[in-house]
Amino acid sequence: MKTGRFITLEGGEGAGKSTQVRLLKEALECAGYEVVLTREPGGSIGAEQIRNLLVCGDAGRWDGMSEALLNFAARRDHLCKTIWPAIDRGAWVISDRFADSTIAYQGYAHGLTLKSLYDLWDIAIDGYRPDLTFILDLPVKTGLQRALGRGDGEDRYEKMALGFHEKLKAGFLAIAKAESNRCRVVDATRSIDEIQTDIRHDVCERLGASLL
Repeated sequence: MKTGRFITLEGGEGAGKSTQVRLLKEALECAGYEVVLTREPGGSIGAEQIRNLLVCGDAGRWDGMSEALLNFAARRDHLCKTIWPAIDRGAWVISDRFADSTIAYQGYAHGLTLKSLYDLWDIAIDGYRPDLTFILDLPVKTGLQRALGRGDGEDRYEKMALGFHEKLKAGFLAIAKAESNRCRVVDATRSIDEIQTDIRHDVCERLGASLL
């Protein structure tokens, strides 16, 4: 019986997470695993309703703490309705973002104390962490150019100052350093295939997956 696993992909705007989670899902499914592909904010009916509050509208719509509270409310519902039931039945779950994004966006970039956010992590979701996290890293301006080209209306964070995004990038790298047993930094300036090869290698090596 295959054990359920939880994998997350993180990074700044335009890092290419959506493409990589889709390719990893396809690889795991071809190898016979049940895979649930999800995202944050979102991933459940209630969390998707909160998502619209966070990713649309004016850049100054919320302060950092309001964003953090909204994210963890959505995350709790996401875990209860989608992630935990899937893990319990032995499925693998791949999420485009999770709680590390709150630490990076609201902590390192918005300036909230990391202690307050990690306390909230413990209170709201029992300190639950992924089995493996990939942080896609690339230059800030490159990522913003990609993100602004999407034209999907979910551009609230893209509107924030360049300095915000520089702090965000540094924050993700700091998280990876602090939790190196869980996090893997991936050079996202390379081709899609090169990035995916590295991701699949680590999924096999660290989580014991058998991929073709």
